[in-house]
Amino acid sequence: MSRLWYVVLAAWVLVPVFAYAAPVKSTVEVSGWLPYWKAASSTQDTLPNLGNLTTVHPFSFTVGTNGFILDTLDITSEPWQSFMQEAKKQKVRVIPTIMWADGEAIHRILSDDESREQLVDDIVELVEEHGFDGIDIDFESKWAETNGHFSAFLRELYREMGKSWVYCTIESRTPLSSRYDTVPANIEYANDYREINKYCDRVQIMAYDQGTIDLKLSRAAAGPYVPISDVRWVEKVMREAAKTIKKNKLVIGIPTYGYEYQVAPLSASTFFYERMWAFNLRYALDTASKLGLTPTRNTAGELQLMYLPQMLEQDKPVNDATSSNLGIPATALSNVATAPVVRTTFNMMTWGDSTSVSQKIALAKKLGIRGIAIFKFDGGQDPKIWDVLAGKK
Repeated sequence: MSRLWYVVLAAWVLVPVFAYAAPVKSTVEVSGWLPYWKAASSTQDTLPNLGNLTTVHPFSFTVGTNGFILDTLDITSEPWQSFMQEAKKQKVRVIPTIMWADGEAIHRILSDDESREQLVDDIVELVEEHGFDGIDIDFESKWAETNGHFSAFLRELYREMGKSWVYCTIESRTPLSSRYDTVPANIEYANDYREINKYCDRVQIMAYDQGTIDLKLSRAAAGPYVPISDVRWVEKVMREAAKTIKKNKLVIGIPTYGYEYQVAPLSASTFFYERMWAFNLRYALDTASKLGLTPTRNTAGELQLMYLPQMLEQDKPVNDATSSNLGIPATALSNVATAPVVRTTFNMMTWGDSTSVSQKIALAKKLGIRGIAIFKFDGGQDPKIWDVLAGKK
């Protein structure tokens, strides 16, 4: 095998992470999503920690193409029933999510007055039948032309829900000056933030899956940069939202998962990223152990691991003997002060942990917004997140 080329990028890996040190106590509200596909582990993990939460979101109901609500949660079964009873005892809001990501169906149902009214009625009935404290509306992949119809839906739902909570979980909006070199003349959005501000009690911004959308931050990076949720980007997103949405309604959505990418260097400073899959903490730690590497914290405030795919084929920790087969010293794979660049494709993992959650709690306090919402509690997230939350209520 030909010798692989490496370059030292100490500045990239070791630039200090922001000095966000949240105080021990806080009035920040904390909500979290519990996915239906991990019902047992989600509820078991969250149950002893309910006292640190304001709201729990069983995730999720959905809507079929005909506009009828579908119960993917099987909410009348265990473990949900016992979990919700305990949440109510501890005065934690139980507000399940309706997640819908079919843009065509959303437009068809919401643009028709009769079908939109029926969906509103069905949601109100769902909340009343099960004694929920409210509902969380998470309609994604909407079309720009659905904008006004979605606003009408929220207005009608808010009116009919009475004293029950209406949470709205919506996509992040990167400031245009950070997203484009030349801002397009006609920008259309699927969400009308001003209307959302009127008809949602809480607005949870999904401040994750950032990728390469922020050109300014991407170009400033001294190496591969494809974060899930850079705290600097999150601050931009939340300041943008706060222009039209009241701060006492705004909530920062925080990821607990990670992504692995295959990274192809195009030049010394540009890269092509192919997302491979999402993962939980255990996968990252197991991979690091197999490689004999230690994850490092990158400039986005996330943990990161880089390696060559061939390294896993060795099926043993990297040392001088195994790395010599790749034509490089083991120290060049340390992930502390070096990184592969121009000559070869490599893998990069990035993920959030308790430190990145702490940073965003501090950001919420700094900006004076309502709180944070964590996606997701399924037993696979960094367990130290619970320790962070225990000191932030």
